[in-house]
Amino acid sequence: MQRLSDGMLLYHGSYTMVQTPDLDKCATKKDFGRGFYLTTSKKQAKDFVRAAIKKAIAQGLIAKEQDFGYVSVFEYHEQEGISKYVYNNADANWLHCIVGHRKRNTFPLIVENMKSYDIVAGKIADDRTNVTITTYLVGGYGMIGSASADETCIAQLIPERLKDQYCFRTNEALACISFVESEKIWIS
Repeated sequence: MQRLSDGMLLYHGSYTMVQTPDLDKCATKKDFGRGFYLTTSKKQAKDFVRAAIKKAIAQGLIAKEQDFGYVSVFEYHEQEGISKYVYNNADANWLHCIVGHRKRNTFPLIVENMKSYDIVAGKIADDRTNVTITTYLVGGYGMIGSASADETCIAQLIPERLKDQYCFRTNEALACISFVESEKIWIS
């Protein structure tokens, strides 16, 4: 996990250009809860554009003919008083946080604890890992939260291949980033 540092560039892939992130427009059942998600990987942000377009079309937000999106670039500025929590590894604690945010009333103490942080960071459980996470959620690896189920799920995820994500959960956190530019990405 790359530590956030002053001047670091972060990327966000979407069906639309994002210059001013708005937490009210952010989905709630994401890996680390509601927030504006960024990554250090421009490639990962580009890959996310395709998924974002499909979801936006399904939700009726854009025309089904739209075959482009944007990677918006932000610069991080360290500010005093911002609380951060970093999952350095894809381990049981990380898994429980993701599952707790995706499935209501699962690991409620973890979900509640995360509310005290402005920024939460860790590996990304993206569309390629959804089948594994869903199998875990329905008990396919054993009882949710058991050591054996956790170990099996994490092994299936191949944690060393997972990229990073940074969730800016509060307006105070959003004040730490400034828009640099957007690049139009064609998906066809």
